[in-house]
Amino acid sequence: MRRHPWLTSALTLAFATGLTAVATTAQAAAGCQVTYTVTNQWQGGFGAGVTITNLGDPLTGWQLSWSFPAGQTVTQLWGGTVTQSGAQVTVANAAYNGAIATGGTATFGFNGSWTSSNPAPAAFSLNGVACTGSVPTTSPTGSPTTSPTASPTASPTPSDPTTPPAPTSFSNPVVWQDFADGDIIRVGNVFYYSASTMHYSPGAPILRSYDLVNWEYAGHSVPRLDFDSAAYDLSGGRAYVKGIWASAFNYRPSNSTYYWLGCTEFNRTYVYASTSVTGGWGKKARINKCYYDAGLLFDNDIPYVAYGNTTISVAQLSADLTSEVRSQTVYTTPSSIGTLEGSRMYKRGNYYYIWLTRPANGQYVLRSTSPWGPYEQRQVLLNLPGPISGGGVPHQGGLVQTQNGDWWYMAFTDAYPGGRMPTLAPITWSGDGWPVLQTVNGRWGSSYPRPNLPWHPLASMTGTDTFTAGVLGPQWEWNHNPDTTKFSVGNGLRLSTATVTNDLYNARNTLTRRIQGPSSTATVQLDYTGMANGDRAGLAMLRDQSAWIGIRKDNGATRVSMTGGLTMSTSGWTTTGTGAEQAGAAVSGGKIWLRVSANIQPGSGRTATFSYSTNGSTFSPLGPAFTLSSDWQFFMGYRFGVFNYATSALGGSVTVNQFAVS
Repeated sequence: MRRHPWLTSALTLAFATGLTAVATTAQAAAGCQVTYTVTNQWQGGFGAGVTITNLGDPLTGWQLSWSFPAGQTVTQLWGGTVTQSGAQVTVANAAYNGAIATGGTATFGFNGSWTSSNPAPAAFSLNGVACTGSVPTTSPTGSPTTSPTASPTASPTPSDPTTPPAPTSFSNPVVWQDFADGDIIRVGNVFYYSASTMHYSPGAPILRSYDLVNWEYAGHSVPRLDFDSAAYDLSGGRAYVKGIWASAFNYRPSNSTYYWLGCTEFNRTYVYASTSVTGGWGKKARINKCYYDAGLLFDNDIPYVAYGNTTISVAQLSADLTSEVRSQTVYTTPSSIGTLEGSRMYKRGNYYYIWLTRPANGQYVLRSTSPWGPYEQRQVLLNLPGPISGGGVPHQGGLVQTQNGDWWYMAFTDAYPGGRMPTLAPITWSGDGWPVLQTVNGRWGSSYPRPNLPWHPLASMTGTDTFTAGVLGPQWEWNHNPDTTKFSVGNGLRLSTATVTNDLYNARNTLTRRIQGPSSTATVQLDYTGMANGDRAGLAMLRDQSAWIGIRKDNGATRVSMTGGLTMSTSGWTTTGTGAEQAGAAVSGGKIWLRVSANIQPGSGRTATFSYSTNGSTFSPLGPAFTLSSDWQFFMGYRFGVFNYATSALGGSVTVNQFAVS
């Protein structure tokens, strides 16, 4: 999401409040202070930290409650568990911070969403007792009296982004969204993760983190799929399951520049560059050779690329990364292993390492004292049980060293129908210089101790977008390149029909967003007053087997429809079914809320359900549950997709006033 500089400073309010402890043999003396800090704010979202100071007897557990004055919503919380009903929020302690000694503190943090404004809560209660701003005492007659406490004051703006303290452990996957084939780097104190996007545009998304556990959208390396083919524009062809996969991402300190490098369609490689992660990316070169599943290393400012499938090679590029200087085969995978690919190249000490995956169940590493070999080989993992129930073996991805000297491995775990989820584990090094994955009870841990890194507020990867900014945020990607003349943002998302077709897979300007696992709900508020006869607009569960809920306008009448049976073949990804209505109802009034709730836990038989509302509060189910495909061949997982296309003639439009993922 785009941030406004005037909102990024921390806003802090301290409340002197009272509490009653949960007593056992005697009623505890009571009192507390709550500091509520808005640590970061951007259009539609914010981050906050909360500190509870116990002024009474020791507590062994707590629940803090408050009411948001402007309808804000907690979207992600750490340091406790949250429940919210309307404006009312209750946070219960986590296992590690439930005990608060007298004078002690407990902290938690969260990301939230807001619409019109974001005022701080006016009052808190702890363990069901309203906070009074005083510590109750007992008078000689036994009647309660109060002792004064400090008046509410504004706390100083914290300058240390490590507050509130982070939990002591983390759970995998660290991102439960579809970000596969990752390349991970550190620049200073910031970590960046780049991933595959196939036919989605902009491509090669970049995530940002300060602790390897919490991540936010930061940008894209490829602003448009400018890959010398009109198929990426859905013009004269289609590019499904082509485009961007297993690409390389790195930073060159000598010129303070980020580089992205990727092979498309097995025959050409593109290089993009920028001095900023968040923008300014441009195509730098086309090299008429495929650096398949490439990894990029700058060694003494010389760019090397490791690449290949089974036969692994290393190339040296020119200083400006626009041409090849030299290339050499450095390793041939023995038949006993099978296939190795997904190269990442590193240098540690005197050794060069090429990190390789055996799809989809193993990880290997090569080592040499020269980039040109000869290389030795070691197995890192094979058939290792993963951390996601029903998911696959973590593999591929890359290594990164923290500023403290620790090493971590960010892989992905196959978890269809949702896709492939980033999964984190620590790496140590053997005495003779080989990387060793740290396991938990013989498997990739479902949790590990957190990296020794500071906490930092981030934008939520879920939440609500009202499309009031002048550009789309980095959480959004189009199905193929959009027709930029047929959409606008700033006063909602206006989608004019860009294609005349009866096939959603051929329709341009379908805007997509990843689904948050293990389950989540997307709701769009749609103004359909501008639709023309024959138009179809709505919200889809988008993949090679798809379904949607939306508005059909025919002969001047509108109806809400749940449509299923949209299918592609796995041979060439051609359309084999354009869909048929499975349920519908007449609607009028020009405004509708469309909703899909999706369970993307790994495994077969997972479903999505559709519903709609004409008032934004009461939703009616529509149609049968849609069974999601858990096949891997499409590679990308299911996405939420907003679409508007014509079946008769161009000219109609709709406006999406709000899109929420919860």
